[in-house]
Amino acid sequence: MMSALETHVSELLATKAEARKLSFYYGDFRALKNITMPVHERKVTALIGPSGCGKSTFLRCFNRMHDLYPGNRYEGEIILQPDNANLLARDVDPIEVRMRIGMVFQKPNPFPKSVFENVAYGLRVRGESSRRRIEEKVEQALQDAALWEEVKNRLHQPAYNLSGGQQQRLCIARALATDPELLLFDEPTSALDPIATASIEELMHDLKERVTILIVTHNMQQAARVSDFTAYMYLGDLIEFGITDELFIKPKMKQTEDYITGRFG
Repeated sequence: MMSALETHVSELLATKAEARKLSFYYGDFRALKNITMPVHERKVTALIGPSGCGKSTFLRCFNRMHDLYPGNRYEGEIILQPDNANLLARDVDPIEVRMRIGMVFQKPNPFPKSVFENVAYGLRVRGESSRRRIEEKVEQALQDAALWEEVKNRLHQPAYNLSGGQQQRLCIARALATDPELLLFDEPTSALDPIATASIEELMHDLKERVTILIVTHNMQQAARVSDFTAYMYLGDLIEFGITDELFIKPKMKQTEDYITGRFG
């Protein structure tokens, strides 16, 4: 639910992706219920709500992660711009979707490879064979993830030798290497200490200059710090969506207010 001002602001902004009447089922269980919501281009949109409300389920619809498990099904659409493509259409290749839409998970998950090969992985999957091109893209992705200076002399060492915060930035670099249009973060700092968390948050602020970001966070203070828009979800429903500052200061829905103020959840 948006105010007239929020609706006006929303209309002025370019939309990178939009869920339209999206429902999702784990077998017979309906985990998402008829969600319609924009994801604005080169902005950070946060998904908040209590555990089990459907945040991560919604996030993973955008890059078809649910396709990896039998019995899951989608209803509705997720439209990606600028080509007006429905990501959930049966004739759309999920692998190509995941190239266009990168993902960073809750815990750092570097591959058992070198730092260099972690970042180069997606490029090789995409069919890039030029060694020079791969080297250039790896360096650029590590710079974009604010990690280059820390690892430029350790490129061929195992990624597991990095600290937890460095491993998470490496996973961000791996996602950035294929030039994604949309980057999904699923509670990316929940396993990190405060210093590493601050580093990732600062990185997100810088990255939105070039890529659209959708983040799930259980930390409302983090949502308030990093996002331009926030969506509050409960039991698979989208309760409220709006400009972050307005939603936190003066939510329109009592359910949202109860959650934000700690009376619920």
